[in-house]
Amino acid sequence: MTATREIASRTFLGVRVHNVSGAETMGLLDAFVQEGGPHHVVTVNPEFVMEAQGVPEFRGILNNAHLALPDGVGLLLAARIQGAPMKERVTGVDTVVGAAALAARKGYRLFLLGAAPGVAEETARRLQQANPGLEIAGTYGGSPAPEEEDEIVARIAAAAPDMLFVAYGAPGQDIWIARNLHRLNVPVAMGVGGAFDFIAGRTKRAPRWMQRAGLEWLYRLVREPWRWRRMLALPRFLIRVVAERVSGRAEGSQA
Repeated sequence: MTATREIASRTFLGVRVHNVSGAETMGLLDAFVQEGGPHHVVTVNPEFVMEAQGVPEFRGILNNAHLALPDGVGLLLAARIQGAPMKERVTGVDTVVGAAALAARKGYRLFLLGAAPGVAEETARRLQQANPGLEIAGTYGGSPAPEEEDEIVARIAAAAPDMLFVAYGAPGQDIWIARNLHRLNVPVAMGVGGAFDFIAGRTKRAPRWMQRAGLEWLYRLVREPWRWRRMLALPRFLIRVVAERVSGRAEGSQA
């Protein structure tokens, strides 16, 4: 965990998130590969934080990760509420794309695990098309089910990638990584949720201006209205952060 020891972090409702930029993230991934494994990278958003409130195992995994990326505009808003702004949002999609470019330059090898049938393969094809020379050590679907673990771990260990991206969805993907991290023999393992679907073109991402404006959540809600229950995590999260901030001020004034 040496590469992130000096990096500032913020804590939201008991969940730690590192205050890093996208460029710093690429530098850290490079350092992790150079150090050797294992390193667990997580992408934290308000939904993760709220999920962690009721799932202690997930909360512990997020807090013990070697790098916790601020993937969610709600985290940036919460940091402002706390009076300690963060640098920028670092998404899972952008991190996979950036890591592919890094890997092509440095000769690192990637393994893509998870998503629906054919998605990891299409993701690999597009990443290689955008980054000539990129080596994909392997792709595989599977699931985070315990009965599949030994076979999947053996497959990954045999491929010996430098970075493993797991698209099983949270919290399953990160629990799976944490449970198997020390036998994967991979320097970097990262849960990426639906990143493969975006890269493979199965799901359309919001226009760049909406991403910059912090409105990507609205774009997804319009296109996938069934997500409205999950989107409630954002206002619930911000209300809790405000309440925590007010409570902290009240306690401070009484001291």
